[in-house]
Amino acid sequence: MLERHATFQETLDRFQWRIPARFNIGTACCDAHADGSGRPALLYEELDGTLSVTSFDALKAQSNRLSNMLRAHGVAPGDRVGILLPQRPETAQAHMAIYRMGAVALPLFTQFGPDALEHRLQHSGARALITDAENIGKIEAIRAALPELASIFVIGGAGHPDLALEMARASDSFAPLDTRADDPALIIYTSGTTGKPKGALHAHRVLLGHLPGVQLPQEFFPQPGDLFWTPADWAWAGGLLDVLLPSLYFGTPVLAARARKFDPEAAFDLMARRHVRNAFLPPTALKLMRQVENPRRFGHAMRSIGTGGETLGADMLAWSRDTFGFEVNEFYGQTEANLIVSNCAGLFPVRPGSMGRAVPGHRVAVISPAGEILPAGQPGLIAVARPDPVMMLEYWRQPDATAAKFIGDWLVTGDTGSCDEDGYYWFQGRDDDIISSGSYRIGPGDIEDCLIRHPAVLMAAVVGSPDPVRTEVVKAFILPRPGITPDPALAAEIQGFVRERLAAYQYPREIEFVTELPMTATGKIRRKDLRDREVARKRGAGAQS
Repeated sequence: MLERHATFQETLDRFQWRIPARFNIGTACCDAHADGSGRPALLYEELDGTLSVTSFDALKAQSNRLSNMLRAHGVAPGDRVGILLPQRPETAQAHMAIYRMGAVALPLFTQFGPDALEHRLQHSGARALITDAENIGKIEAIRAALPELASIFVIGGAGHPDLALEMARASDSFAPLDTRADDPALIIYTSGTTGKPKGALHAHRVLLGHLPGVQLPQEFFPQPGDLFWTPADWAWAGGLLDVLLPSLYFGTPVLAARARKFDPEAAFDLMARRHVRNAFLPPTALKLMRQVENPRRFGHAMRSIGTGGETLGADMLAWSRDTFGFEVNEFYGQTEANLIVSNCAGLFPVRPGSMGRAVPGHRVAVISPAGEILPAGQPGLIAVARPDPVMMLEYWRQPDATAAKFIGDWLVTGDTGSCDEDGYYWFQGRDDDIISSGSYRIGPGDIEDCLIRHPAVLMAAVVGSPDPVRTEVVKAFILPRPGITPDPALAAEIQGFVRERLAAYQYPREIEFVTELPMTATGKIRRKDLRDREVARKRGAGAQS
């Protein structure tokens, strides 16, 4: 836990990791607070506004039942268990159950289509899956491609074993596995620049590694009366490791809400009605909330807001300060090593455009391709040194990709930037083809693979195109097959083709049909040329308007 001292430098100097040899996320986040007092763990608001409260006592009893149920169906320590659910109590129950039995949680985004789900379930070798009636149809469509998936449990049944009925048959007493802090606990798949997404395998210690990076942007969370909420799905590191698990670890309640899509007015209303005090709001969410007229009319009880994924800039920071009455703290990280740089306005001045300073406990630097630390102000590769408790163990079943992620003992984030003389980090850009759209980091490879499966597409290249709200939108340059006449109807058909198979946030919002694609001498598509062209085109369009 991060202790606050008079200055940031003193806070930094006096921090030290206390990672025990034995640690289990499930027992630390649940059992430690299940003392019979009925202390609230989860507040769940359904679509109709109905609110239910789950105590730590109930969370322990229900997750114990789920652990026993999974074990009875053959799930053993080390087995992967998929969780295809939105923000709801059963999602938290599943995480606690999987961790305490020594299995490995595989969170899955409910907006994923069949292709995206098939890759993650197949590549991870998932043995069991927990989902609901809204999502089971996507699993049924790919069931034949998942021979290792032995058991599926569905909230509401829908022709499969009913989760609640199966749990009711199990005991609410379970002896947790005495896991090591370095034992595998979680796989979160992240977008790759080419090919399929990679699974970042994390140990139980990853939660402890996240705590300083949660506490700093949330102004030394937790404080009495705190209540945490995020619109980010719990299937992502931002929702799971930045909000849900740290809150439960500290015994602080979390608000879960089942929004179909992000509605900025509804977000203001929800935070006011439920007296939310702390939030992780992705930059795109804040930009959309800025469009709401007179947002202060909602009122709020907010104490801290963290944001990350892109730079807000001075104008957005000023709006946030005017709207909420305090500074919004930007932070930085990625799935492989998250929350390693942050701002904390209560401890040091925020410099607009900066990601902040290295979070205590993490050795962050800007390095050269040879692994040398560069002087202040000189741009290079943003990297974090190992060992570090927040760092992944490996990319699941991809040793070559794991090795390529490191330069010596430096994990290279894939971002370029600089660090000034005062230790503030400044983002410059990606050194690969990742697209930053809204709160998502999107690899083009998965989308291009899907596009060329469409019968009208011969070749495709996907890049990020500048966008004032989302930072970038996914744009596809498509070379049609001979004899195909492109038109807007075909573009819409291709967009739907991708949206149904991958996810809504991955489909190309812009499509341009071309007669050729820029290629290297070895036959690789030069995405950089296309990106540069898009930047120039939109800059020119902005100047003309």
